[in-house]
Amino acid sequence: MYSIELTSSSKRDFKKINTGDIQFIYDSLVTFANNFTPLYETTLMQNGKIKKLQGQKELLYRLKLRSYRVIYKKYDDKLLILVLHVTTREGAYK
Repeated sequence: MYSIELTSSSKRDFKKINTGDIQFIYDSLVTFANNFTPLYETTLMQNGKIKKLQGQKELLYRLKLRSYRVIYKKYDDKLLILVLHVTTREGAYK
């Protein structure tokens, strides 16, 4: 099982989001972390829910949750999903 850790910038992102959406995002991230396996990740990639970001210095992924995008990085050795950024589609890739 993976754990979720938020960066300080992602915590600031949550302050800009309404309470109902925060709860949805949080619940979705917990479900994502609890169910995470390579097969689960592959299935979500095939469905378009996860995308590996191109042109980055490090390996980053985008998780699509309604109109929000969660940018995350996974560490296999630590079993950690580090949430880097949470924002709407318009601001996700700036």
